[in-house]
Amino acid sequence: MFLTITTTGTPEHPATDLGFLLHKHPDKAQAFSTSFGTAHVFYPEAEERGCTAALLLEVDAVALVRRGKGKGRGGAPDAALAQYVNDRPYAASSLLAVAIGNVFSSAMRGVCRALPERAAEPLPLRVEVPAVPARGGPGLVRRLFEPLGWAVTAEAVPLDTEFPEWGDSRYVRLVLESGTRTLSDALRHLYVLLPVLDDAKHYWVSPDEVDKLLRAGEGWLPGHPEQKLITSRYLSRRWSLTREAMERLELLRLAETDDSEVEEIDNAVAPETEQEDRPTPLAVLRREAILAALADHAAARVLDLGCGEGHLVRELLKEPRFTRITGVDVSVRALTIAARRLGLDRMGERQAARVNLLQGSLAYTDKRLKGYDAAVLSEVIEHLDLPRLPALEYAVFGAARPATVVVTTPNVEYNVLWETLPAGHVRHRDHRFEWTREEFRTWAAKVAERHGYEVGFRPVGPDDPEVGPPTQMAVFTNGTTTDTTEKEAEAA
Repeated sequence: MFLTITTTGTPEHPATDLGFLLHKHPDKAQAFSTSFGTAHVFYPEAEERGCTAALLLEVDAVALVRRGKGKGRGGAPDAALAQYVNDRPYAASSLLAVAIGNVFSSAMRGVCRALPERAAEPLPLRVEVPAVPARGGPGLVRRLFEPLGWAVTAEAVPLDTEFPEWGDSRYVRLVLESGTRTLSDALRHLYVLLPVLDDAKHYWVSPDEVDKLLRAGEGWLPGHPEQKLITSRYLSRRWSLTREAMERLELLRLAETDDSEVEEIDNAVAPETEQEDRPTPLAVLRREAILAALADHAAARVLDLGCGEGHLVRELLKEPRFTRITGVDVSVRALTIAARRLGLDRMGERQAARVNLLQGSLAYTDKRLKGYDAAVLSEVIEHLDLPRLPALEYAVFGAARPATVVVTTPNVEYNVLWETLPAGHVRHRDHRFEWTREEFRTWAAKVAERHGYEVGFRPVGPDDPEVGPPTQMAVFTNGTTTDTTEKEAEAA
């Protein structure tokens, strides 16, 4: 997958200024990791009168298949027929758009500290993309780019030059030329319109794609004659997102026509009620969900198994209802950090009597873990090799047997919403596995059956209707307590 950007210059304004604007030195070949492979930036030509920057994206076909495996997204459009042999490594698509956004992010925003005036000036630009999938043919290519001031050359690529009677493929060789566009404009046009031409996104389209579209489309999308088609295709025809984007674009158009700010047009709600807080970190949401589960079961004596550096122990100490709190971890270093974080050496006698830190392995039974109301395994099981899970299972559910066990673990299905997470990778390098919701529920149901527990499930974090929450939680009870909330939720 290949793209070049060429400009010309003069002694006063050399073409090599392109290196400053892109924030990539012409004398260096650089490589950048992306969600789907590796992006390389280099300069085939870097002279005063002419400079060309090239972006080459090497797509990891195996990782691309793994990212979309079994979910109907993330893979190639023809994945059912050819999962590993397809056009993704060669034809410009949303994969190249993601690479542009990652590698040239400052240039897209028009930011250049070295040459701020140059960044705001139109440049003589020539953009070449050898293979662009164009669902709509060369005609659509021209309808998308010509209103933006580009001189467009879109040559249809024949299916086979040896057999011209077969006709043309859906690919075009694209050349864009303009002397009236800034580099920022050019990159933002490509970022939006390459996925539109391909009419496919290779990652899950979440609500924040609307914001990305409006940011990249600022100044040109509200007045584009193909605005509706661009919006619908960019958002993978998700009706609710397309409607939201169209409404916001109309506000922008009205504000521009009226020479006013959007806030002056969209003033039905007071500003103080419109402001949204920053999203709560997932780690905080996870601890809140655990505390709520423990409260539902009236737990007073709690084990934090795999307590790490003591974040959950610290939150438990803030609640007087937890009278006995024990953190267990195999790492002495982690326990030392936890003790320092909790301030055990400065803690009052009454508070210190509530908390205890123990070094121990969850792969072995430990009589010190008996006699507790509840045990928490928060983001622990995925750090164990699968063959060692039965040992942990017996140590907790068979030997210690607390009345309630709370287990949280990542939901691998949600990973597609993190565009920056490389395809096929787990969230942390120490994770031995990450389960789907079905895999987690199957494991939990078997554990409950073997050890005489009942189990219910709760989402942690934003619960996407397609891929579920980022963290999944199971709450096990051995019959000494009841979980009305969970039973009602499951019945519903």
